Amino acid sequence: MTRTILITGAAGFIGAFLSRRLLETTDDVVVGLDNLNSYYDVSLKHERLRMISDAANGPDRFHFIEGDIAHSDTVAAAFEEHKPSIVVNLAAQAGVRYSIDNPQAYVESNLIGFFNVLEACRQHPVEHLVYASSSSVYGSNSKVPFSTSDPTDGPVSLYAATKKSNELMAHSYSSLFSIPSTGLRFFTVYGPMGRPDMAYFKFTEKIVRREPIEIYNMGDMRRDFTYIDDIVTGITAVIDGPPTQTEGVVPHRVYNIGNSQPESLLHFVETLERVLIEEGVVDSPTEHLLLPMQPGDVYQTYADVSDLERNFDFKPSTHMEEGLRQFAAWFAKRRSDAERAS
Repeated sequence: MTRTILITGAAGFIGAFLSRRLLETTDDVVVGLDNLNSYYDVSLKHERLRMISDAANGPDRFHFIEGDIAHSDTVAAAFEEHKPSIVVNLAAQAGVRYSIDNPQAYVESNLIGFFNVLEACRQHPVEHLVYASSSSVYGSNSKVPFSTSDPTDGPVSLYAATKKSNELMAHSYSSLFSIPSTGLRFFTVYGPMGRPDMAYFKFTEKIVRREPIEIYNMGDMRRDFTYIDDIVTGITAVIDGPPTQTEGVVPHRVYNIGNSQPESLLHFVETLERVLIEEGVVDSPTEHLLLPMQPGDVYQTYADVSDLERNFDFKPSTHMEEGLRQFAAWFAKRRSDAERAS
């Protein structure tokens, strides 16, 4: 049976790759909603939209709406026109440090915008709402690996606080209006066409410009890097398994979705430099500057994904070097194309 799936943030990193996967592997109709804001280079968002359109192989399977989930009329119109049976809410203002200087953007997108999506799911009942949370909700938790049963009441950034708020809001709507919903706490997603504000992308641009790379906490940091294809595989599995409502049980679940194998940030940078050299992007590494911890940062992220593995057979399979090589090859081609265009 053909489904209509609404994906907010469809021109974003995860949203675009999820849209492409669904179009390539199912008969679903995908409706993408994105405001194409200028938080980072909009040309990258257009590149992702072209990728989705190519996967759609025709005008009837992908419909794009340029609009903002912070505008309730936009969200309501999308639901009324397309009547989605599945909603995947990936639209959000991302970034930990950006939230320190630009808090209003997080309130509008992550709180008001998510509220508008919940209200639309209430007015136009859906089979499943899947939404993006974040590993940032664990704050400065020192216990590893991070488990969904761990306390998350000590966020160290406004971004993290908005994501925890999303989980509470979704739970309340699931309880009040029986909306099956699943939150996914993402752990450092990387890969081709990724967000330029992510560390690995920034590192690459500095390496290309021969500028020093700033590595915080004097290099003593670990991250649970998760390749985009593995993330999308997990999301598609979750989409097909909405939580069921039984007596006394709210149809709302939260899962970690990560690689469950934290890597040293220094090792990550060294591997990135090596594959950039091997892919012909640069011919040598650059200087590393070791700096103190920054406000809002955490020492380590490490996902306990046992629940996701048990319920959806989630098993990431992309080795870090292979994932970075795919990114480096894409970066090399994009850079070459830009040089030819100029």
